[in-house]
Amino acid sequence: MSAKTLIEIGLVLPVIPDARDACVLRLTELLTAKEGIETAHVKNTIGMGQDQICIHFDPNRISLGEVRALAKRAGADLDQRFGHFLLNSKPMHARQARTAEARANQIQGVLEAAVSPAGVLRIEFDRRSTDEEAIRIAVAKIGVQTVEKRVQKATHGELTEADDRPVAKEHDHEHDGLLGERTELGFAALCGGLLLIGWLLSFAAVNQWAPWSLFLAAYFFGGFFTFREAIENIRAGRFEIDFLMLVAAIGAATLGEWFEGALLLFLFSLGHSLEHYAMGRAKRAIEALAELAPQTALVRREGSTQELPVEQLQVGDVVIVKPNERIPVDGFVVKGQSSVNQAPITGESVPVDKQAVDNLQEATENADRLDARYRAFAGTINGSGALEIQVTKIAGESTLARVVQMVNEAETQKSPTQLFTDKFERYFVPAALTLVVLLLFAWTIIDEPFTKSFYRAMAVLVAASPCALAISTPSAVLSGISRAARGGVLVKGGGPLENLGRLHAIAFDKTGTLTEGKPWLTNVVSSDGVAEDELLQVAIAVEELSDHPLAAAVVRGGRERLDSESVIQAHDLQSITGRGVKANINGEAVYIGKDDLFGEVDGPPLPEELRERVEALEADGRTTMIVRRGDTYLGVLGLMDTPREAAKNVIARLRELGIQRMIILSGDNQQVADAVANEVGIDEAWGDLMPDDKVEAIKKLSKQEGVAMVGDGVNDAPAMANATVGIAMGAAGSDIALETADVALMADDLNHLPFAVGLSRQTSRIIRQNLWFSLGMVAFLIPATILGLQMGAAVLFHEGSTLLVVFNALRLLTYRAK
Repeated sequence: MSAKTLIEIGLVLPVIPDARDACVLRLTELLTAKEGIETAHVKNTIGMGQDQICIHFDPNRISLGEVRALAKRAGADLDQRFGHFLLNSKPMHARQARTAEARANQIQGVLEAAVSPAGVLRIEFDRRSTDEEAIRIAVAKIGVQTVEKRVQKATHGELTEADDRPVAKEHDHEHDGLLGERTELGFAALCGGLLLIGWLLSFAAVNQWAPWSLFLAAYFFGGFFTFREAIENIRAGRFEIDFLMLVAAIGAATLGEWFEGALLLFLFSLGHSLEHYAMGRAKRAIEALAELAPQTALVRREGSTQELPVEQLQVGDVVIVKPNERIPVDGFVVKGQSSVNQAPITGESVPVDKQAVDNLQEATENADRLDARYRAFAGTINGSGALEIQVTKIAGESTLARVVQMVNEAETQKSPTQLFTDKFERYFVPAALTLVVLLLFAWTIIDEPFTKSFYRAMAVLVAASPCALAISTPSAVLSGISRAARGGVLVKGGGPLENLGRLHAIAFDKTGTLTEGKPWLTNVVSSDGVAEDELLQVAIAVEELSDHPLAAAVVRGGRERLDSESVIQAHDLQSITGRGVKANINGEAVYIGKDDLFGEVDGPPLPEELRERVEALEADGRTTMIVRRGDTYLGVLGLMDTPREAAKNVIARLRELGIQRMIILSGDNQQVADAVANEVGIDEAWGDLMPDDKVEAIKKLSKQEGVAMVGDGVNDAPAMANATVGIAMGAAGSDIALETADVALMADDLNHLPFAVGLSRQTSRIIRQNLWFSLGMVAFLIPATILGLQMGAAVLFHEGSTLLVVFNALRLLTYRAK
């Protein structure tokens, strides 16, 4: 069954004149192309600011929050209308998480709530109906109690730090108390001890009241937390496994089987406490990220140094980092040089050399475009040299803070398999309860006492509770996301993680992905009668106004070739998307771009002689840029971007992992694309693609077999959004890359791609293993208990299978790329 949501166009695309604008059409096409969205269309066109986009989506495949996030990535600005934030609690089992999620979704103004067994609550709400403080109070009232710690909160496009107060009660009912967070495990151990003593006394010549009283005490300790959770479930209108286990235990007691009932509660409580421990281990792997950055920093202000909390640092402050200390902020080096271990953020195994910027003012104005050798990230470890770093982002907006926040959000996103198991349980549990009720009346059909029929029904009730099924997928997803984050890969949820593990096709952007992204000026061919210096001076004057990598290469290479500094000044730069640029020099129009550009603009056509030179350069794998000033063609420049050193090995490793089809998508000419493809070992290369052509190519590939798109997250954002999985490289320090990608490789290192693909494939395998094992156990236990398997054995198998799938999932925390 599909669902729908309405978003006002004025919130999504605030600068368009009306709903007939082409941007609206592009947005609806972009949304419709995404897996899980059925259609998107304009609705109720009344007037500017009142038009809406109606998005129909399958809630079993994509959540409301993901739909809004996709709209934001497509150009939306929904901050003023909708908000979301995260709350943290202690880890919980899957059933408890589902109950918390159901109750949170009932809070007024909450559009969507998602709860991870790791203890992360993501709330999406409508600001017109409620606010964050009201939701916090409501969350406390429904019994969802958060931990007493600093909690990051976020709105779309903004990350801040919440205050230190606990959101609900001071202690978590499930873990704190007499024994702290081990209270539940302690109660389970007491239950087991009392059960064992009572069982031994039952064979001794003592009054039968002695073992009975011990079994009764075991009931108390074993059922304490189960009873509390059952009450919470009933208040939420749900009958979960906790309630069913209590019914089975009480049923055993009514039959005089006190030992059986106490054994059931002991194994159930022990299983759940161990499950909490296992999920807590995966949770701690993520929490360790947040603890990487120091809490204080040594700051130079007004000629003196002082130690301040990192929250008080401001953009522009200069922080002093001593040798072997952790770097507390995002920024760039203004003094000193050192090697920095960036593995905690980017996963790079080799320290990265850092040095001071050459021009402080220019670096301050263009901090986001600085080379890696100048930039530093919070949480990384300085080497043997002292550094002074100018702050570019406050603590709550650092790359580390954003990664921690996004990983926490990712924990709450459900994978396709988890959505399937949730749907399966909605039908299976009522069917199982119906079977139990029928078995209660077995004595009316077969010759046996009611007590035997009742006992069999209680045993089936235990066997049919799909605990292992409920935790099998979220435990694997959480472990996979945790391991990825520690390896410098940000995966935004179970969907991308699982989808990447099933894909067999990857499309690559060429420039900056398979190549170094640092093209060099290799050829300068001037037209007859035109001096090479004149060609270079005009090209440098125009390209100095552009921030494109090819423009930077022309300026850098051109100045190296000129005998003197260029004194020509260009003005009024205009970008001609996918073709080139236009500017003015002394009143004359100057065009620089591909040969296609000069068939579209006014003026004389490209001379045949120059065309032949262009074709010769392109045949050698050069990217060409033709320069025309007024009506005079000055010549052509040839540039070359060398493939990354690791590209060939990475492509081979991807083939070993099962990626059968790899394609280069490039705006360069076909010859250049073919040359790079041949060098790195890729079979297909599609060249001469405009940005819209890349989007169409990805749509075509997605419909055929599903495809991942690897790019830089900036120029490739539309293509990545249309891919089954969008993968951005070099996302550390890039807000755009972090926002647009489904998977973000924090380092600008292609070697991390096989790690991400391999981890996703291993996660998918473990999810399948857990799924079939948990379903198989239910399929075995139900007929086994009907045929006479004892309740104690049934609960042993039941809880054993739950723990097995959890610890199987935890293997992902130790994954190593081959």
